[in-house]
Parts: sequence; C-alpha cells; structure tokens
Amino acid sequence: MTLSLAAVLAEPAWRQPDKTAVIQGAERLTYSELWAQARGQAAAIRELGVQPGDRVALMSPNVTDFPRSYYAILAAGAVVVPIHMLLTPEEISYILRDSGAKLLIAHCIRAEDAVKAAALAETPVRLVGPVPDGAVLPKLAEDVARVEPLTTYTSRQAEDPAVVIYTSGTTGKPKGAVLTNLNMVMNATVNGFDALNTVREDVSLGCLPLFHIFGQTVSMNTNFRLGATVVFQPRFEPDEAIDLMLEHGVNTFHGVPQMYLALVQAGKARRAAGKPLPKLKIAVSGGAALPAAVLEAFNETFDAQIMEGYGLSETSPTATVNQPRLGARAGTVGHTIWGVEVEVARAEVEEAIEFVPHGELGEIVVRGHNVFAGYLGNPEATAAVMVDGWFRTGDLGTKGEDGFVTIVDRKKDMVLRGGFNVYPREVEETLLRHPAIRDVAVIGIPDEVHGEEVCACVILDEGAALTAEELIEWSKEHLAKYKYPRRIEFVSEFPLGPSMKVLKRELRDRFAG
Repeated sequence: MTLSLAAVLAEPAWRQPDKTAVIQGAERLTYSELWAQARGQAAAIRELGVQPGDRVALMSPNVTDFPRSYYAILAAGAVVVPIHMLLTPEEISYILRDSGAKLLIAHCIRAEDAVKAAALAETPVRLVGPVPDGAVLPKLAEDVARVEPLTTYTSRQAEDPAVVIYTSGTTGKPKGAVLTNLNMVMNATVNGFDALNTVREDVSLGCLPLFHIFGQTVSMNTNFRLGATVVFQPRFEPDEAIDLMLEHGVNTFHGVPQMYLALVQAGKARRAAGKPLPKLKIAVSGGAALPAAVLEAFNETFDAQIMEGYGLSETSPTATVNQPRLGARAGTVGHTIWGVEVEVARAEVEEAIEFVPHGELGEIVVRGHNVFAGYLGNPEATAAVMVDGWFRTGDLGTKGEDGFVTIVDRKKDMVLRGGFNVYPREVEETLLRHPAIRDVAVIGIPDEVHGEEVCACVILDEGAALTAEELIEWSKEHLAKYKYPRRIEFVSEFPLGPSMKVLKRELRDRFAG
C-alpha cells in the first residue's frame, strides 16, 4: 500500500490552497505557498543526489523553514532525521554518522556548528534561512533556483520509514527510533479527527520544539492534516506566548508541564494587572507527568481544562489522551486513541507479557499502528523493548475497568528505600501543594542504611522563604513515614532536556555525593 507523510501537507494545498497554514513573525504562508516551496526544495534535494529511502538530517528552530524543509525531504521520498538545536557539533556529527544521513539541512543561526559537524561526519550540508549576503556558505536556496519544482511527492510504502527520532540519550548514546509513514499519518489523523476534536478553523500555538515528536506530530502534522493554522513561536517565552495567542486568536495550546507552570505564573501577573488572557478551546499536556497542582492553577487562571495525554517517541507519540467525547479525569492520561491498545503487564517479568488485573500496578505496554519499526541499526535494543508484539515503555502505571490509564512513574526513577517502593511523582504532587514551592523534582540518592534515600530538589516561589527543616516537618504531616524526603536541596532551576523534561540523572549526579 502506498502512503506518504508528505500527503499531510499536499492534501490541504489543493483542497484549501488559500487557507493560512503557518504564521511566524511577519511571515504568513498559505497551504499552496508552503507546498510549492517544499516541492522546490524537494527537487533541489534530489539534484544533490538524495534518493528515495535515504536519510536527510534537519536542524531548525520553530520557524517556517522547518515545515518547508521537513515536507521537502518527505516529498523527495527521503527520511527526515530531526536534530535538536542545542547539540554540540560533536553530538550532531554522531547523529549524522549513526543515521547515515546523506545531507544535513540546517538553519543559518547554527551555521558555524552545522558546517563543523558536517565536516566531522563527512556529510554534505546546505543552509536555510536568512544567510547573510556575501557569506561563502552552501545555501539550499541556490540549489532550488537551478531546478524546477517536483510536480508531486515521490510515492512511498506505508511501512517505509518516514522519520527517525533520536532519543535524548539520558541513558547512554542516543538511539534512532524509526517511525513509518503509517505511524506518523495515523497518529496525526486519529489525534485530529477523533481524539482532540480539532477542526480546520482552529488556530494553534506551535511553541513545542518541532525536532521533538510531540511538537512535530501534535502541533504541526495534526493541524496540517486538518487544514488548521499554526502560529510558530521559535523559542517559548510565556508572556510572548500569551501575546501571540491574543494577537492571532489562538484557541489551541499544546505544551509540557514546564510550559504550563510558566504560563500560570505569567497569567496570574497579567490578571492582577487587569490585562486580558486568551480564550482556549483546548489545552493538551504531554511529554512528562503533569502535577495536579499545576493543572488546577491553569484551569483557575485561564478558565480552560487541560487534557493530559501520554506517549513516547517510539509511539509516534500519542498512545492515550483525555478525550472530550470520552470524558476527562484529572490525574490520569485518559483513554487509548483509536486503533491502539494500552495494557499493564508485570514489570518484573521481562521475557514475556503477563497482564495484571485492572487497577494493579505494572509496566505500561502498547500495541497498535503507532508503535515504531525499531531502533535504527540496533536490533538488540529493539528486541529488549518489543515483546510478543507489545512495546514495553518502561513506565509504571494502572488501568481501571473504565479504561482510564494512570501513569505512576518511570521504572528507573522509582526509589527503593528500606525495601519500600517510593514513587517520585507521588511525592512531587504532594510537595507542590506547599504554598512556597514553585517546582520540585524528587530523586533517589545512595544511602548506607536504607539503600536509597528520598531527596527533593526544590525551586521556591519568588520572594518565598522556607528552610529544609521546615519542609521536612511539613512533609511528615502529608506523606507516609517511608515516603517523605529526608534531604532537601534548594535550586534556582532544573536541567532540562530538549523537550523540557527535567533531567533527573543530572540531579542525581550532582547530589549523590
């Protein structure tokens, strides 16, 4: 069966050619304009020797260059390898070599590092964006000017790779998760037409990094699949985000918990100053567990309910989400999306899938059209997570008889204190109720007596005063004896990964001594 992710942009380009597809700064592009520009780049990519099935790396912020080059690569029949913007040249070159990329397309704001990384990996490079006049740099626009645009996209098979997403590498070298055309098209289609009730009249704020699967699928591909409009914000900043929502009538927001926390702070300040706030039809959270205190504060500040969902790079990403038609329940990640199964298996049994009864804690496993084709060139890593056709997520959770799925924590983040399991998310949810705490991350650190001890890394609200002893005493009143943190570390900020997840490994390394 032929199927290409490129069709997600090609279809609305002929169905509604004059509809605005993207807004970024002063630039507005209709669907027909964006698709024409993508076909122009696709022809240039083919002239550079890229063949169907080849992999092409793309490094760009959330500007129109990202979708233009993303769909150009797909239209040429090639596979997109997104690279996040904060990597060093050495890290970029690793991905280029590991993926076997035949070309690197990079935004000019990373020109120097892109050229260096490409040289290290012996990979051709072309720059997009406003390259300074007179600069002796390889510009893709010059290649585009020499060729005629492709008439349409190159045909691909549904099971052919479309995108290779590299994991953040928190446990060693990053691995490339291979996502097929079927994975990506189905996730965008089911998200838009079924799970989230998106319509073509909606306007979404695209502030999630597009090199990450959440932003790529939910913010970009899902909206394009429906013919909606996306307003890009190159770098998330809460006050600017609110301004963009008000200016462009944004009614849909997708974000990670750190973004919602920042929006709550900015929204409260605006409301206190008598300034308007946007009216949101739907807000979707993913990428990490959303603390109940943040959800409640956002609902109160913006008068909008957050629909929390769940997924991973290996699941394209959406596996479950709170869906308007099925009802939402705070503290859960909702129901499975259409065509996907999510169950709970015994975490201690790794060689087979043994399901646990409803409501019992275990490892979340996923099966369906969203599950990836495996890790690129790494059959051992693939075999470790794919068992009996199910993808083992490494997340612990429960599933109720009513189908609601709840994520408790990552297996690797669980703290084993004195023989008792302590789940950091539960402790974090409790500590976030303290009026002086803005954010918290709970980790386990080595302890000679108990094996591991519970440590809370805390960011205080501006102007708040709180001692470690006071917080420990408060915790004793709200948590079981084996759960409350015996160690408190006050920090000004958390180390964040490319998808704004807290890097707990770095916190453990910092405070384990």
